[in-house]
Amino acid sequence: MVKIEEALKMTRFPSQKHKASLNLMYTAWWLKTMISQELKSAGLTLEQYNVLRILKGKHPQPMCVRDIGSRMIERNSNVPRIIDRLVSKNLVNRSTSETDKRETAIKLTDIGLDKLLAATKRVDRLFGESVVMKEEEAEMLNTLLENMREKE
Repeated sequence: MVKIEEALKMTRFPSQKHKASLNLMYTAWWLKTMISQELKSAGLTLEQYNVLRILKGKHPQPMCVRDIGSRMIERNSNVPRIIDRLVSKNLVNRSTSETDKRETAIKLTDIGLDKLLAATKRVDRLFGESVVMKEEEAEMLNTLLENMREKE
């Protein structure tokens, strides 16, 4: 375990809130890096994986690009570009929405579903091995993080 002081080569912080914020950003980077490496070996980016997970939530119904974008973890992601890449990999299909001809409907393919399930097994294994905390601690952390975003 690396202490935040060692990781950032700092010995003093203006406050515990400041230290906790830096610790949170560093931990998010660490976790994102590990997940990205795992997904890279599965042929996916983190953003592509996120889109596939969102589509699985509505599967077998399609979703419009706008709804996918509103559910992304990183809200500034270029969803149309991500979908273009997923279409080229045959992981999703794109069609015109039946309810609104101006919208594009995106649907998970069988290949995409299989790829997502395989990638999810890898990510779940990574979480099990790398995220060292009890369920009660995770619940407490979730509450603290949600409290932190009170002004979101």
